[in-house]
Amino acid sequence: MTDSASAGDRRFGFTDAELVAHPTVFGRDLFKDKVVVVSGGGSGIGKAIAVLFARLGAHLVLCGRKPEKLEAAAALLRGLGTDVDAMAMNIREPDEVGSLMERVWSRHGRLDVLVNNAGGQFAQPALDFTVKGWKAVIDTNLNGTWYMMQAAARRWRDRHQAGNIVNITATIERGLPHMAHSTAARAGVIYLSKTVAVEWAPLGIRVNCLGVGAVESSGFAQYSEEGRKTFYESNPMRHPGDVWDVVEGCVYLAGPSGKFITGEVLTIDGGQQMWGDFWSAGRPDYFKIG
Repeated sequence: MTDSASAGDRRFGFTDAELVAHPTVFGRDLFKDKVVVVSGGGSGIGKAIAVLFARLGAHLVLCGRKPEKLEAAAALLRGLGTDVDAMAMNIREPDEVGSLMERVWSRHGRLDVLVNNAGGQFAQPALDFTVKGWKAVIDTNLNGTWYMMQAAARRWRDRHQAGNIVNITATIERGLPHMAHSTAARAGVIYLSKTVAVEWAPLGIRVNCLGVGAVESSGFAQYSEEGRKTFYESNPMRHPGDVWDVVEGCVYLAGPSGKFITGEVLTIDGGQQMWGDFWSAGRPDYFKIG
């Protein structure tokens, strides 16, 4: 089983073997005996994040909607000698989020890091969004993230434990054409995070975001060839990043290296927020120059 996906003969993302063997700048026991929850941990960037935390000694709790992917990811982590728990659930359902958190504290008695990676969107012109489609993207990316944040923070507060949240968002400074729904949701998460970073500072809770640009993960396969072509023109470095760029950024914020960072967005986009041309459904003729 691999975490890569293909479109035609093209493979996107790292294989499981590559994730396990990829060099890292972080020390082996950096998260020894720490408990880390990763939503959307069954595939793509979420699974890659879980692999590095496991390699650094953490106990992992994976959650997501697809049991088969979660179990496959859990098996990979157990092969690394990691204590891992996998729970199929929907972050859009507050009761299911509550059950997840109760399970975490019941089994481990603590939670050190919450990585909110679960999310999703589809490429479509904004005028074509249906009410159902709009609500689905907002509910997952904004509401679901909030339910996870609040549920964890309440338990940290009640148990007098410090906490650490890393929200995986996107580079949205110049908008994301054909992804207006996701842009709105991600902006909400970013400014929600900045706000509660202040409110929750007295509780010892840090809250930060990763602003991710065009990163070549298995998710690339869901976009059309025309759309993917623009990903390679989306930043001044003129190439996409890879999942490890995001993975190590996440660990940087979650670890001792980020102990004086809160309310921040660590942008990993090759400069996309300053320059580039990103059209997930392909560039319209109006914007084709030359």
